[in-house]
Amino acid sequence: MTQATGKQADTRRTDIKTTQQQTNKKQMITKTETLDYRADAFNTDFKRELAYEVLGRNLLNCAEYHASRRGFGFGELYKAGHSWVLSRMTIEMSHMPQIYNNYHITTWIESIYRMFTNRNFCITTDDGQVCGYARSVWAMIDNNTRQPLDLKSAYGEQFQLFMAPEIECNMEGHSRLRPLTDVEPLMTIEAKYSDLDCNGHFNSIKYISHMLDLFSCDYHTDHHIHRAEIAYVAEAYYGDQLSFFMKEIEDGHFNIEIRKHYERDGKGETIARALIIFD
Repeated sequence: MTQATGKQADTRRTDIKTTQQQTNKKQMITKTETLDYRADAFNTDFKRELAYEVLGRNLLNCAEYHASRRGFGFGELYKAGHSWVLSRMTIEMSHMPQIYNNYHITTWIESIYRMFTNRNFCITTDDGQVCGYARSVWAMIDNNTRQPLDLKSAYGEQFQLFMAPEIECNMEGHSRLRPLTDVEPLMTIEAKYSDLDCNGHFNSIKYISHMLDLFSCDYHTDHHIHRAEIAYVAEAYYGDQLSFFMKEIEDGHFNIEIRKHYERDGKGETIARALIIFD
């Protein structure tokens, strides 16, 4: 057996060191990601609680951070001509973080199917008390064709490394949200600049904010939003006229539907359905 030259030995040591660094980096990246926040004054509502829109944005920010650190975030997908699309979101809160209090959001991937992946969240306080949970469903689309991709074929092996179905998400799954009938619009808005996201679509969390505007301050004062669900059906863009319909199906349970271009034919195209439960 011949002895390696000094140059060859140095090269091998460098290769081994690089491999060890890559292995250590993979070991450092866990299945979950936790981001820390504070309910600062300008992120709270008139009840001095964390505003629902801020919570929603931070859930999505946490999801993006988790995905980016593992190679399938917005930036990485954009280079490949792909984008994430939020299909469903359900948030269930026992109580909201109060003004100036810290809170923490942990996220993980529960499962992956051919066209969708399920991502969950847990919101806690400094002492580990659970404020609530959230469930979300995501699809991935081709930016050119706007058609969904087969996740298992495109990124399945990558996702498998970070799936955590063993972590408990202590809330019920998504409800079946049915179309509303025999209803008239309660509110119509036009999609403006501040409603749009980085894809040029109506921001998914803005829908929730506008739906909560259907209820008066007095109603919000006397009631707590226990659960908010939304299913996204179609996309809305700048200038679209969005009409909001609502029906109380039982005490404190409100089904909501958002349609665009209702003014054209008195029917419109459904772009989202939702359920808000107060207690």
